[in-house]
Amino acid sequence: MFTEFDTKNLKDSKENLKSLLKLSRDKINILLELEDKTFNNFMKPYQEVSEKIGEFVCPIFHIDSVCNSDETKKVQEECIPLISLYETELGQNENIYKSIKYIQYNHNKSLMPIQNLILENELKDFTLQGCSLEKEKKEQLKEINIKLSEASNKFSQNLIEATNAYEMIIEDFDDVKEIPKSDLQFASFKDKDGKEKYKFTLQSPSYISYMAHGTNRKKREELNRAYTSRASNNEEVSEEILRLEKQKANLLGFKSYAELSIEKKMAKSCDEVLEFLNHFVLKANKSAKQELETIRNYAKKLDNIDNLQSYDLSFYSQKYKKEYYDIDEEFYRQYFEEESMLEGFFNFLNKFLDISFERIKTKTWDVKVKTYDVLDKNKKIIARIYLDLEARKNKRAGAWMNDWCTRYKDENSNIHLPSAFVICNFPPSKKGIKSLLRHSDVVTFFHEMGHALHHLLSKEDEIFVSGVNGVSWDVIEFPSQFLEYFAYEEEVLKIFAKHNITGKVLDDKSIKSLKKARNFQSAMATLRQVEFALFDFKLFMSNISKPNDVQKLLDDVRAKIDLLPVPAYNKFQNGFSHIFAGGYSAGYYSYKWAEVLSADAFYCFLEKGIFCKELANKYKNTILAKGGSEHMDKLFYEFANKNPNIDSLLKIDEIIS
Repeated sequence: MFTEFDTKNLKDSKENLKSLLKLSRDKINILLELEDKTFNNFMKPYQEVSEKIGEFVCPIFHIDSVCNSDETKKVQEECIPLISLYETELGQNENIYKSIKYIQYNHNKSLMPIQNLILENELKDFTLQGCSLEKEKKEQLKEINIKLSEASNKFSQNLIEATNAYEMIIEDFDDVKEIPKSDLQFASFKDKDGKEKYKFTLQSPSYISYMAHGTNRKKREELNRAYTSRASNNEEVSEEILRLEKQKANLLGFKSYAELSIEKKMAKSCDEVLEFLNHFVLKANKSAKQELETIRNYAKKLDNIDNLQSYDLSFYSQKYKKEYYDIDEEFYRQYFEEESMLEGFFNFLNKFLDISFERIKTKTWDVKVKTYDVLDKNKKIIARIYLDLEARKNKRAGAWMNDWCTRYKDENSNIHLPSAFVICNFPPSKKGIKSLLRHSDVVTFFHEMGHALHHLLSKEDEIFVSGVNGVSWDVIEFPSQFLEYFAYEEEVLKIFAKHNITGKVLDDKSIKSLKKARNFQSAMATLRQVEFALFDFKLFMSNISKPNDVQKLLDDVRAKIDLLPVPAYNKFQNGFSHIFAGGYSAGYYSYKWAEVLSADAFYCFLEKGIFCKELANKYKNTILAKGGSEHMDKLFYEFANKNPNIDSLLKIDEIIS
C-alpha cells in the first residue's frame, strides 16, 4: 500500500538511479512507438514513469537535509547530474512533445477538462525546457541545468556546514539569567573541570533564545554577526546561480529569469508583482515606523539605549510583549509540550476535517521520527505522514514539507496512496526533559501541516495534478498560511493548550493576550517579508555582472524599506536558501501573494464559525482535494464566492482598519 522509507543501500544510489533512469527511458521509447496515442495509453503511464523516479530520488535528497553526513553529501552529489541530465533530455524530447500535441489535437472531443489541463501544462513545460530550441542551444541548456543543480546543492551544503561549525560559549550566569529555564537546560554543560557553562549555536531554537533573552548586548551582537555573516563561500555560488539562471532565460527567449518564472505562476507579469509588493510598502510603512519608535522609546526607558540596533530588536520586543501584552514566553511554553500539542492538533483536525491519525511502526531515519497513517471519517486509510520535529546537529535549519508519494489511480485502476514528510526544528527533548514549544513553533507546525494536508487529502487520480503537483508556485502557500490562523483561535487552543504538568487548559485571559499579541509588530514583519521578496524579484530581473552587484541591489532595497540600520557585516543573501537552493527564485513574493488568499478564506470562517462543518467541507473538497486540477483563482472563487482582496490581509494584520 505504501512505499517504505529505506536508505540502507544509500551508497548504491548512483548505480540504482542509473538503472531506474534506463528503465524509464526504455518505457518512454515503448510508449512513443504506439501508433494511436491516447491520454490513457500514453499520458497515464508517462506520468507513472515520472512518479517512480520521484519516489526514488526524494529520500536521497531528504536524508541529506535531515541527517547530513559525508556519505549523504557524496551520494547526492553523484545523483544530481544524473537526474538533471535526465530531466533536461526529457524536457527537450521533441517526440514526446509531438505525441502530447497529437493527443490534444486528435482526441480533443473525448478529453476531460482535467486531461486537457494536464496536456496544456505539459506543453508549456516542454516549451520552457527548450524543446523547440536548436540542437546546439539544447546542449547549452543541458549543461546549464546540470550546473544549476550542482550550484544549488553546494549553496545548501555550505549553509549547513557553516551553521554547524559555530558555537558561542558563555561562562557568566548574568549573561543568561533571563533565558527561559527550558532553553537553559539544553544550553548548560560542564567543562572538564566541572564548571558550568552555556553553549549557544546557530541552530534556530538556540539562536532565537539568546537573541530574545540574552542580557549581554555584546554577546547578542556576536551571535547575530555569526548568523548573518555565515557561509561567506556562498557569495560566489549565488553569483554563479544568477548568471546561469539569466543564461537559461535568455536561451528560452526571456529578458530575465523573473520573466521566465512568471510564466507558470498566477501573477501575470513582473510589473504586477512589483506593484503588488510596493502596495504593501505604501500601506505598512507608517505603522511600522510607529512600531519601531515604540521599541526605541522602551529600550531608552529601560536601559538608556540611544542607538537601537538590529540585534537589540528581539530582546526589547520580547520584554515589551511581556510587560504590555502579558506575554511571558516561558509561561506559554508550559502549555505547548510537543506530545500534548500533537495529540491536540490531531483532535482539532478530526473535528475540523473529519480525519484521524493512527501511530504506526515503520522504518524512519531517526528514532524521534513519528509516523502516522491518516484515516478518513470511515476509518479508511488514505495517506501517511512522517513527522521529524526536533532540532539536532547535521539537520538543516528551518521547517518544510516534502511531498514523497502522490495519490493516483494507475492503468489497472489501483489507487496509490500519498505520503509526506513534515520537518521542524523544535527544542529537542531528552531523558527527563520535555520539548516545550514557543507559540511561534506551534504556528510553524500548523503552517507545514497545511502544506501536508494539501498533498495528502487530494482526491485526484492524475499524478501531474494530484496533491501539490500542478499548483502554481505563488499560491502553494495558501493552505499552509490559512491553517496558521487557527493556532490563535480560542476554540482550537482549548483543545490542545494544556499545562505539561497539571494538565490544566490555558485560561481565557491568556488566550486573549496571545491573540491580541498576534499582530504585535505586524507592519514591521510585513516590511521584512516584502524586503526579502523585492530583493529576490529584482535580483532575478537584473543583470549581475560585477562581484558587488548583489550587495548593491540589496543595499538599494534596504535603503527604501529598512527602518533600522543594517550592520555592514550582515550578508543575509549568503544564507537565503529559499531563493538559491529552495525553489523560490523570483518567487519569494509568493508568501505574500498566497497570504492574501489565506486571509480572505479565514474571514469566511470568522463570519460563519471556526468549526462550520459546511464551510470546512467546502474548503476540504474544493481547495485541498482538487490539488492542481484547476487554476487556484477559479477554485478560490468557487470556495469563497469572491475574488481575493489585499485589504483583507492588511485588516486581519491590523495594519489598516
